[in-house]
Amino acid sequence: MTEVSSLTGRLLVATPALADPNFDRAVVLLLDHDEEGSLGVVLNRPTPVGVGDILGPWAGLTGEPDVVFQGGPVSLDSALGVAVIPGGEGPLGWRRVHGAIGLVDLETPPELLGPALGSLRIFAGYAGWGPGQLEGELTEGAWYVVESEPGDVSFTRPERLWRAVLRRQRSELAMIATYPDDPSLN
Repeated sequence: MTEVSSLTGRLLVATPALADPNFDRAVVLLLDHDEEGSLGVVLNRPTPVGVGDILGPWAGLTGEPDVVFQGGPVSLDSALGVAVIPGGEGPLGWRRVHGAIGLVDLETPPELLGPALGSLRIFAGYAGWGPGQLEGELTEGAWYVVESEPGDVSFTRPERLWRAVLRRQRSELAMIATYPDDPSLN
């Protein structure tokens, strides 16, 4: 078996050629990536459902927009909390994934985590890949892999995140940010 270099904490940015409608212009934060597969959440798919509608105690602790995001097409009936907690050790109920970004145990009383939160986003479902599946998609050119920044988790204009992430790259990827939504109209 070949060794897998971990991409945990990095972003997958959908290329314009990616045909899967679940990931059209998606920005995925990888929360786990190893030889057993990959798991992440789509950062730029807000739903019309308010956090208070399904997780009342967590309402008000999330940033704008204060809605649940569709984390991916898998297990839409489950919720994941992703939070940025600046500083060293995080509080009980938070597990570091990469840098200041970590997962929140939504069973933890919010009052224990609330004061430490820099930002919080709630996701319904996730994006998942089996062993070697993501590597195959990377080889096919479906995704750009770039570094994440803590502000990506709580980007207030999610519909603009795909372009913003590409625009900040110091390579030819910055030019992809200008790719039209429908190239046939050019």
